[in-house]
Formats: sequence, structure tokens, C-alpha cells
Amino acid sequence: MIVAWQAKRSVVCAVSYEARAFGVRSAMPAVRAERLCPSAIFVPPDFTRYRAVSHSVRDIFKRHTDLIEPLSLDEAYLDVNENKTDLPTATLVARTIREQIRQELNLTASAGLAPNKFLAKIASDWRKPDGLFVIQPDEVDAFLMPLPVGRLPGVGKVRGEKLAKLGVQTVADLRGLDLAALEEHFGRYGMRLHELARGVDNGGVVSNRPTQSISMEDTFERDLPLTDTEPMIRDLAEKLWAASRKEPRIPRTVVLKLKTSEFKILTRSHTPASPPASCKELTDIALGLREGLHLDQEQRFRLVGVGLSNFREPEDAAAQPTLFE
Repeated sequence: MIVAWQAKRSVVCAVSYEARAFGVRSAMPAVRAERLCPSAIFVPPDFTRYRAVSHSVRDIFKRHTDLIEPLSLDEAYLDVNENKTDLPTATLVARTIREQIRQELNLTASAGLAPNKFLAKIASDWRKPDGLFVIQPDEVDAFLMPLPVGRLPGVGKVRGEKLAKLGVQTVADLRGLDLAALEEHFGRYGMRLHELARGVDNGGVVSNRPTQSISMEDTFERDLPLTDTEPMIRDLAEKLWAASRKEPRIPRTVVLKLKTSEFKILTRSHTPASPPASCKELTDIALGLREGLHLDQEQRFRLVGVGLSNFREPEDAAAQPTLFE
């Protein structure tokens, strides 16, 4: 099964484990997924339903702790050092939550338990689907050392290739590089790599994290010239404005995103003297950012997005300095 619209520009949202065996992955173009697995059943996504179920799962979490940090619709960190149900161990809390999700929502859920967030994230993926994996504090080194370095957060293709050139394939190899060498090659992220290789992650679970940015984007049915993107920008700006009205904090910066037919991403942003006060203002700024692009007239675009960022508290957003007196 593949969750995606069966259309030329659609991308895969999710994949069953049976379809993954054919090489199908999330974010892959749907047409490629269909070529790899022609017998797959395509199911269109239903984000309204997903959000509703996500809220139901969150309600189950809240029976056990208020320290919940959502990552996405189907993933969250929970701090259960102190839990509301007085269960004696974190493992028992996880088992109880998984069972409540199964009984009440008829869904499976995987959980990972560890001394910190990054290890818990790795543990949660360890026995999917429908698994539970625990990394005890005294097991961290034995668990981490043989892992491919690509399992560490922030180590993607580019950093992975850079580490490979340094002879680093596993976390054990990474530990062999001292902090000075890591900072020389990776700058500030070198310290993070140094800590991750030793199982160190001091970031706590942050509930009610304030919104940093929101955005809306869409892919065209066919690649379009810049001059033909205005209707989509207006439509996205309208949806974005409606979404921003639900936020108590006020955005200061408008962002325009464009993806070329060659998949190159262009972004432009503008922070006006005062925050956009209407959908029209937001739309005008986004269109103004588009007009500021001086590109080859032959350039075509496959995607456009409009975003808001730089969120501030209402009193901070209003108190802008007077530049000219």
C-alpha cells in the first residue's frame, strides 16, 4: 500500500512495509513508486482524519504526563520521569500507552525509551512496526558504538560523505576523532557530533514550544513561467493568513519559496516595518518578492510556497524602533 495521490506531480506520504521491500520510500515521486511497485494499492491521504487521530493519541499521552513535545502528527517526545499514573517504571508507562492506543484507536504504536531524546528517537525506530525498545543508561555505549554514523541526527548525505573521507563509518570511528578535529571540519556542529558519539544530549522535552514559522506550498500540474505563478501565490497567501490567525504570536517576516524545474530551491524574504495586518498586505508582499526575482525568462517552476516566520509576542511585535525622527 502506498499513501499518495496517483497523479503526475504527487509524492509518497507513507508506505507499507511490504511496499518498502520494492524500494518505495516516503517523499518519492508517486510515478516512480508506481514503476517500482506496480501491484501497489494507492490510497489518497486524508490529513483531516490524521489530525483528528493525532489529537486522540495526544489525549492518551496527557493521561500520563504534561511534558509532551510533538514532532509531527504521529511522533512526540514524552518525559515520564514523573508520571500522573504513578507507574513504577518508564517501560511500564510505554507499555500502558501503547495498549491504550491499541484498544481505543485500533492502532499500533512503537516506542523507544532512553536517558535522552536523541537515543529515544533511535530506539523508537528499532523495532518498528509495533515495537518497544529500551536503552538503559549502562547500555548506551554498547548500543551506540557499532551504529552507522548516519543514524545520528543531523548526519545526512553530505555530512556522511565528509565523515567517510575522514575514515568514519561507525559511531566508534567518530569517537576516535578529537573535538578539535571535528570543529575544524564541521564548525559549530563538531561539538554536537562529539557529544552525540558519547550519547550526550542535554536538550529536555519542551512542551508548548512557540511557533517559529508556518508555510503553505503546492506543486503545479506542469512547470510554469514566473509570470504564471500569481494565482497560486494568492491562493496560498489566503490559506496562510487564515492559519496565522490561530496563532497568538505575530509573524514579522514574509517568505516566498520557489522550486525550479531542475529542483533548485529559491527563497526570498522581507520584514516590513510593521507586521502584515491583512491578507492583502501579506499577498502584496509575497508578490513583491516575486517581482524582485530577476531570472531568465525561460526558467520554469514546479512549486511555489508562501511562509511567515520571525514570530513575536504581540507587545514585542508592536514595539518597533523609529528609524527616522
